[in-house]
Amino acid sequence: MTLKRVVVTGIGALTPIGNNAKEYWDNLLVGKSGAAPITRFDASNFKTQFACEVKDLDLDNFFDRKEGRKLDLFSKFAMIVADEAIADANLVSDKLNVERVGVIWGSGIGGIITFQDEVQGFVNGGGIPRFNPFFIPKMISDIASGHISIKYGFRGPNFSLVSACATSTNSMIDAFNYIRLGKADVIVTGGSEAAINESGIGGFNAMHALSTRNDDPKTASRPFDKDRDGFVMGEGAGALILEEYEHAKARGAKIYGEIAGGGLSADAHHITAPHPEGFGALNVMRSAMEDDPSISAEDFDYINVHGTSTPLGDIAELKAIRGVFGDHAEKLNISSTKSMTGHLLGATGAIEGIATLLAVKNDIVPPTINHFTNDEGIDPTLNLTFHKPQKKEVKVALSNTFGFGGHNASVIFKKCEG
Repeated sequence: MTLKRVVVTGIGALTPIGNNAKEYWDNLLVGKSGAAPITRFDASNFKTQFACEVKDLDLDNFFDRKEGRKLDLFSKFAMIVADEAIADANLVSDKLNVERVGVIWGSGIGGIITFQDEVQGFVNGGGIPRFNPFFIPKMISDIASGHISIKYGFRGPNFSLVSACATSTNSMIDAFNYIRLGKADVIVTGGSEAAINESGIGGFNAMHALSTRNDDPKTASRPFDKDRDGFVMGEGAGALILEEYEHAKARGAKIYGEIAGGGLSADAHHITAPHPEGFGALNVMRSAMEDDPSISAEDFDYINVHGTSTPLGDIAELKAIRGVFGDHAEKLNISSTKSMTGHLLGATGAIEGIATLLAVKNDIVPPTINHFTNDEGIDPTLNLTFHKPQKKEVKVALSNTFGFGGHNASVIFKKCEG
């Protein structure tokens, strides 16, 4: 069969450095840090007392009180960005075959705020079971895709998946495959996460995964820096409208770029640590490249790396990039936008996919900020786009995301021609 072409016709973003896609992109280019002391709860007894929270968001502008009580924060984030992306793509339900419009959404953790609140209420209430009737529908991680489809009447493929921090890239890849196989015309895809609460911060602290640079939060997320000491927790959401190319052309949709491939792999090594030689990362990038035989390693201009600011992960990923791209790796721009947004866990692939897509569209690479000291374990010949964005033609770009459990996902964006 002839596979369909898949393009992106709408985007939406809600991030620690911008509450819509334009604000997010503009602040990436000026190198803004989203890290600050935690405001959601009293973190004074925690090893980590800061995070990258969404800021200045009045949820009352989006949800009435009755509706809001039925939604965990991760679902609210999902609805906000889905609305933005659907409006951006000018998707009008009465002009679509809604049987062929789907929603594939992801969250690495789901309703952890709801879960904690309900369990605390049970314990504080002396063990008397007075649970909210919306407890389960608020908590389950698939509910965001259900809410989006219900609001808009989209009756196509609808599900959620979980692959930890690779979740929303995995969601994009599934959406890409459903469309190119002819199973849908349009899919709303992406991910959302809202895990900045006592359980989220405390749990990751117990794993020694988070930075504890409480004296200087804004510079705590420092990928590739010698003194990096862990990632910074972020929250938010990103949405992309994926659409079959001819369908998009027929309705006169604007096109941001084309998805050229998506790869999935497993490290099969450790529950939290990457393979030290980056074998899973190497395999997933090669897998993504197999989807479009017209693209070779030498055609790539930019990689938005997973780059979490952990001692092991940053080095392993760069080893994998060298293994895949060889000498061409030195001609690539590489950057970690987590240096600005922090790590949005299951939503990270969506917002980083948007950053990668906009780099292709606008021919500019966002920077890696917070680099102060070279790490002798980092290849000095690689261009990690430190401090400032770099203007260059970006025809083909790659976005990597890797998750606990050894889950790896990579997606390729390219300029749309023809």
